Amino acid sequence: MTEPVVAAKVPAKVMLEAGKDYWWCACGLSKNQPFCDGAHKGGSFSPMKYTAEKAGDHWLCACKHSAKKPLCDGSHKTLP
Repeated sequence: MTEPVVAAKVPAKVMLEAGKDYWWCACGLSKNQPFCDGAHKGGSFSPMKYTAEKAGDHWLCACKHSAKKPLCDGSHKTLP
């Protein structure tokens, strides 16, 4: 697999805690989107560590094409 699976064409709104580490799914195969569940094992993708700078709602990329990974940048709007 050279391209990630598009898990959704909308961002995932999640409540995160300040200073806590989260592992964002980069492959799109996780059943626990937008977070990694290990489904990438054996493939070419690895999860991305994200440490929330502030507590509250965050919009994480679910299409896996954002230039600001793991945060959504609206790239999902340009996907076919």
